[in-house]
Amino acid sequence: MTKLKTIDQIVSPVHTSDGAGVKLKRSIGTPALDHFDPFLMLDAFGSEKGADYIGGFPEHPHRGFETVTYMLEGKMRHFDNVGNIGLLESGGAQWMTAGRGIIHSEMPEQTDGLMKGFQLWINLPASEKMCKPRYQDLSPSDIPSKEIKDVGTLKVIAGHLFDVTGPVSEIVTKPLFIDLEMRAEKQVNIPIIKGQSTFIYVFEGSVHVDCETISAGHLVTFNDGDTLCIKAGPRGGRFILLAANPINEPIARHGPFVMNTQKEIHQAFDDFRAGRF
Repeated sequence: MTKLKTIDQIVSPVHTSDGAGVKLKRSIGTPALDHFDPFLMLDAFGSEKGADYIGGFPEHPHRGFETVTYMLEGKMRHFDNVGNIGLLESGGAQWMTAGRGIIHSEMPEQTDGLMKGFQLWINLPASEKMCKPRYQDLSPSDIPSKEIKDVGTLKVIAGHLFDVTGPVSEIVTKPLFIDLEMRAEKQVNIPIIKGQSTFIYVFEGSVHVDCETISAGHLVTFNDGDTLCIKAGPRGGRFILLAANPINEPIARHGPFVMNTQKEIHQAFDDFRAGRF
């Protein structure tokens, strides 16, 4: 029997900056929502002013989790010390598994004009935290898009929904990551694997879910259930949806490292300083 998901929390983002001064709106990784297992952080960025993003994210390390960037508009170049090079373009994405350690940079390839998108941090279980680093570079053409009858346009970055399978593969938390642009007043029922942590972030228009109207710029987390029922607002609505298996392990985090214990965090710093990444 179908069990509809209900709202757990509605989160307004916190204005902050990261990297070399890139202006962001952070929804996960704040005092209101420190983490949402396995999700550690969600940042939305969007500006037409080059000064808000031109500093980019110069070379920096990571260990123990995955970083995901989904670019709605703009261009950003990825480099890392494993030898990967990628160009993030409008509609493209990258999924980087830092594992035991990687040093990378993400730098704008534009000085003005709109740059808009999301960056997400996803935890790894203890058994995978020291795995070999991996980088999945997805061009816009790699991400399938499908018109869902009487609903709108669906893009799937990871997972499977409505006969569409995303290109990201072999992720231990079994994520679903979609971008759904709904036409005005249309409704959709999205099946979710029972037990998965699920949230949406509305970034255009509005949606109606669980008797609440959610406007653009808000994140919503949900209680357990196997179906998420969403209706678009009078001018339509667009959102990203993420669902993944929780890890249920202790979290120790400091700066760019996320491990299970403080001892492991200290080791990460020692390894980085000693050039062992």
